[in-house]
Amino acid sequence: MSKKVAVIGTGFSSLSAACFLAKAGYDVHCYEKNSSPGGRARKFEAEGFVFDMGPSWYWMPDVFENFFSQFGKKVSDYYDLERLDPSYRVVFGVDDQMDVPADLDALKSIFESLEPGSGDRLDQFLEESGYKYKVGMQDLVMKPGRSLTEFLDLRVFAGLFRLHMLKSISSYIKKYFKHPKIIQLLEFPVLFLGAKPENTPALYSLMNYADISLGTWYPKGGMFKIVEGMVALGESLGVTFHYNSEVEQILVADKLVTGLRIGGHEVLSDYVVAGSDYHHTEQHLLEAPYQNYDQKYWDSRVMAPSCLIYYLGINKKVAGLLHHNLFFDAPFSAHATQIYEKPQWPDNPLFYVSCPSKTDPSVAPEGKENIFILIPIAPGLEDDEGQRVRYFKMVTDRIQKHTGVDITNDIIFKRDYAMRDFISDYHAFKGNAYGLANTLKQTAILKPSIKNKKLKNLYFTGQLTVPGPGVPPSLISGQVVAGELIKDNS
Repeated sequence: MSKKVAVIGTGFSSLSAACFLAKAGYDVHCYEKNSSPGGRARKFEAEGFVFDMGPSWYWMPDVFENFFSQFGKKVSDYYDLERLDPSYRVVFGVDDQMDVPADLDALKSIFESLEPGSGDRLDQFLEESGYKYKVGMQDLVMKPGRSLTEFLDLRVFAGLFRLHMLKSISSYIKKYFKHPKIIQLLEFPVLFLGAKPENTPALYSLMNYADISLGTWYPKGGMFKIVEGMVALGESLGVTFHYNSEVEQILVADKLVTGLRIGGHEVLSDYVVAGSDYHHTEQHLLEAPYQNYDQKYWDSRVMAPSCLIYYLGINKKVAGLLHHNLFFDAPFSAHATQIYEKPQWPDNPLFYVSCPSKTDPSVAPEGKENIFILIPIAPGLEDDEGQRVRYFKMVTDRIQKHTGVDITNDIIFKRDYAMRDFISDYHAFKGNAYGLANTLKQTAILKPSIKNKKLKNLYFTGQLTVPGPGVPPSLISGQVVAGELIKDNS
């Protein structure tokens, strides 16, 4: 009889781990507290609109292809991709915006118009960023972070000198470019990593390579199509999914996990992989003697941002927006300081607007628009209805200012979502949306361990452990933890 693995959650990392473990012959059961799969990448429908609840950027397409290829499948077996062109729009001010083209030569021309010589320097920058991407996404992210000896691999060790781990991405970008708009464009991908650009390692310029060289894509039907594809793959491999099944306790006997308590009943299992919030899993599902880390440890962690989200159904088409829109019409440094250094509700935040109905008519009724607005905020703030109302007026006023369109009188559906919802739906520590900050002191072996150190059959996956936050890293996290469980027990 095959060994049973209980996987807590059905986010991307849990789905990935479940698929790899089922392929290896384990009897895999996923237990999800909510009524549908996907974790932060769930969807909901209302008034004819289809809303992705969380991730909306499809970057690093090679990671998705690599995932499905390991099961003899292709991305196209599950969903259709379209490369967006322009990739996205950056709004710097009134009548001052940049549409970032998918074509590199076109982007170099924009750079040249802003700063002569910057087009050639962009080639150099992307060559270095491409090396970081290759080493980072093929080598570093595949390390389970359980021992320093993992980094004695000669190719990885030699590469560390070219990864600029001790240089900030801010200083690294400014070595190549001087124009503030170019700098802001290149610093934007690190906004959600959990530190200001001057405190984020230059390794993460790999995200610029992902952005500019690999492109921004969209799965037709929305990001939830990825979840549906992974669930279908899991089911074809024999994974069993249990919804509305919140785990109440991880059961332990004789220093071994014996199963889970769900709905007051014991569910036996030989192994547990927790894709649930790491802090919640340890502090609320495990007894103290079996925890890797105490509350003091968690309180000392630097978290990536939370966010305030608005899901809107608009009763007309909205001019002046692309699929992805970044409103950088406010000082970046002031907002970053109020997220990372002096946590507080921001005075004048940058924000992001997604309008997928510009690309995909299936996500909104004909003649209407599907809009998703996201404001990055510090985790752990007091989240009340008054703040949600105040910031909604702030961002819709700024959208009107820059597009000339007032959407407030044409809203036929509106839902907001912030920290208390992240806590309620996902038990998210401090209401975070993106996991641990990717600071140097929280990288690789300095992240919370994927393996419980006191119980040999309990593992962790997801955005609070290696390799870190984001959809592609979550896919990889599931693969890594599955590999470690298989290796430890073979």
